[in-house]
Amino acid sequence: MLSQLGIDTIRTLVMDGVERATSGHPGTAMALAPAMYAYWQFTMYYNPADPFWPGRDRFILSGGHASILLYATIFLAGVKDIEDGKVVDRPALTLEDLKNFRRFEARTPGHPEYGLTAGVEMTTGPLGQGCSSAVGMAMAERWLATRYGRPGFDLFGYHITAFCGDGDVMEGVASEAASFAGHLKLGNLTWVYDSNRISIEGSTDVTFTEDVAARFAAYGWQVLEVEDGNDVPAICAALKQGREETDRPTLIILNTIIGYGAPGKAGTASAHGEPLGMEALIGAKKAYGWPHDAPHFTVPDGIREHFEALSGKRGAEAQARWEEQFAAYCVQYPQEGRELKHIFAGTLPEGWEHNFPHYPTDAKGIASRQSSGEVLNVMATHVPWLMGGAADLAPSTRTLIKGEFSLQAPSNQGEGSGHYGGRNVHFGVREHAMAAICNGLALSGLRPFCAGFVIFSDYMKPAMRLAALMHLPVIYVLTHDSIGVGEDGPTHQPIEQFAQFRSMPGLTLLRPADANEVVESWRVAMGHRSGPVALALTRQNLPTLDRSRYASAAGVARGGYVLADCEGTPEILLLASGSEVSLVVEVYERLSAEGVKARVVSMPSFDLFDAQEKAYRDAVLPSAVRLRVGVEMASSFGWDRYIGLDGVVIAMNRFGESGAAAELMEKFGFTVEAVYTQARRLLSQQTA
Repeated sequence: MLSQLGIDTIRTLVMDGVERATSGHPGTAMALAPAMYAYWQFTMYYNPADPFWPGRDRFILSGGHASILLYATIFLAGVKDIEDGKVVDRPALTLEDLKNFRRFEARTPGHPEYGLTAGVEMTTGPLGQGCSSAVGMAMAERWLATRYGRPGFDLFGYHITAFCGDGDVMEGVASEAASFAGHLKLGNLTWVYDSNRISIEGSTDVTFTEDVAARFAAYGWQVLEVEDGNDVPAICAALKQGREETDRPTLIILNTIIGYGAPGKAGTASAHGEPLGMEALIGAKKAYGWPHDAPHFTVPDGIREHFEALSGKRGAEAQARWEEQFAAYCVQYPQEGRELKHIFAGTLPEGWEHNFPHYPTDAKGIASRQSSGEVLNVMATHVPWLMGGAADLAPSTRTLIKGEFSLQAPSNQGEGSGHYGGRNVHFGVREHAMAAICNGLALSGLRPFCAGFVIFSDYMKPAMRLAALMHLPVIYVLTHDSIGVGEDGPTHQPIEQFAQFRSMPGLTLLRPADANEVVESWRVAMGHRSGPVALALTRQNLPTLDRSRYASAAGVARGGYVLADCEGTPEILLLASGSEVSLVVEVYERLSAEGVKARVVSMPSFDLFDAQEKAYRDAVLPSAVRLRVGVEMASSFGWDRYIGLDGVVIAMNRFGESGAAAELMEKFGFTVEAVYTQARRLLSQQTA
């Protein structure tokens, strides 16, 4: 029977791939092969010839350790490859790629990597992230359908399915996301929960004995159960029931046996994270009725054609209908069609930079969180798919888009009611899920932002790291960026967070010094398509610098720039970021009045500055000028490469305290007098 042969082909490819790699996780992949077959062959709408088709269903393997399961399916289904963002006429994966599983520079790495392997919808591995980002994908589908749906045009309506396991369901991020998905009544979302009751340490009885079905029912999910993970008709029926439920997300509890069929391994922890060993591998193949003399990586005749005849044909026909509809839609609704093309391509509309505000010189100034909110609202008028919100902190982070609805299930009542097309997302106190959901929104073509206090980015960091790995253009609006939050005390005063951001490859941190640097920071953030951007903003007012006297804020785009200068070669450099820039400007004015040749360098982004050509960096920070003072109300970690051995960094090398901001700045040395004294000390040492 072709169905059983297709399942067993997946299983044997899984076992052979892990055995050849001498590492991997065969057990879960073996157990989930029937579910994968049932989903791919009979349920999913996906055209292997075009992995970019916007109307496709999305599949996420949240338990990324079982990656070989996805790779085997991509190979058997004949998914086409992608090069430079375009589909090319060659397979995404070959049998040789499966043989190279987990090897250096293989297209079949240990965990699925978005952008490396066509057919992989997101990078997974850290448990809970995949199923949580699937919530963002489901929100995006609902948003697109509501904003762009028109009578007679069924462009959206795709379904999102995530395979997850005991580890995913244990993770807190998945609980946050599941709660939110239930609140939003996301009927276009299904999690298939592989309940094999085994973890690395053994039976889950040692840690995980709760009633998962009751928990998800309390979240507002439809909960279904399939008693036998090998029962393809039952799995198909449950998947169908999940698609038909429109008002609730669906959890399918799938009871499986890890390492199914492997003698001495099935149902044990040893089947989870290590090769089966040749004896168990041969025994499993025998249990499947696999020919005893078949070589490793055997693909029986007709199996790939069988995938093409079922899933491939269904997906190709669905895409053809979609393409016809979309062409007609663009004729009837040209503006909406243009916007959708931008969304699908990940580009911005013409004129997106128009009408940015310019802030006049103002000694009192404005908090950068406030100017950020103003710029955000201008930006939102030009980019209709810019959307997001905060973890219950929108009034503090200034991240409400004025005049727009909240994204809510239409049936939700009370304050904050709205519809699925709303652009203001109320994430609740769910920072980790918020960041993971934004990854799903970005993977769907939208331009999401999410907001909170800088200190709470600690709860967001795992999802931010995945955004950086996937090069997703998520924007993090992070306020209350220093001891300037004062009375909130050390629990709310970030210290090490900037160093963490700067050490993360692919994440760009921007800490603007005044309102005009905020404008330029948003310009950079929106134009940056190759990774996430974090904006670190103040609660307290910042003076708006006189740009007729000092350099243009356009220098933000280069990460660091000469803000104030002297004639000839400077004797001392004053470097700072964010709120501390206005402080060093005052020191500069005082030194200049005393005849000292000083230069102020604003450093909103180490990441952007380090990416500049050496000639520019040397012009801003001349190597001959060794006297340097760096100022930042955060950890000094990372400043040494700009300050050198002869300079000094005024920074926070301990946690803060509770008190008025002015009192804290006095105590920790962030005053004009303290910085001036340090500068004068360096100058006196040079002349001594």
